[in-house]
Amino acid sequence: MGFHTFDSDRADKLEDAATRYRYCSREELHALLAPDPGMRVADLGSGTGFYTDDLAPHVGTAYAVDVQAEMHDRYREKGVPDGVELVEADAADLPFGDGELDAAVSTMTFHEFADPEAMAEVARVLRPGGRLVTVDWDRAGAGEAGPPREETYALGDAVALQTDAGFAIERAASRPETFVCVARLDD
Repeated sequence: MGFHTFDSDRADKLEDAATRYRYCSREELHALLAPDPGMRVADLGSGTGFYTDDLAPHVGTAYAVDVQAEMHDRYREKGVPDGVELVEADAADLPFGDGELDAAVSTMTFHEFADPEAMAEVARVLRPGGRLVTVDWDRAGAGEAGPPREETYALGDAVALQTDAGFAIERAASRPETFVCVARLDD
């Protein structure tokens, strides 16, 4: 699969709440993650920080991880809240120690970075029992929104990548355009 990143020239679209929440609402993300004030959470492919902003008031530290410096520039322009640290990194080379994070989330970005190396790296930085929450465009979806379907994963392929990296799947479901997967790193 050829990986791509979201065009930073279109970053304003990442702040469109009506569209973004149609596919993953703040409430759903919170229900999937169950944030608490002591958590250290990485938002993988954070872009302009749309979902990072939703998590930041409810966790100890939210790391906005993006490979594109331009996305962090946009985030700085809109204002980075307290408790958020910007991290410029590829998901396959995260600058965190072994077991440093309690959780990671990927909202509509899994297809941009996921491969065996990235999944192994995410597993490395999560503590035993740490969660990975993924909501992404489903290859089996209707194709009315999101990237071209050949650039996405089917739910089964996403689950396989995660289980191969040592995650146990707690929840996996397809929806009309997207899938949701909640995985826990084996203890």
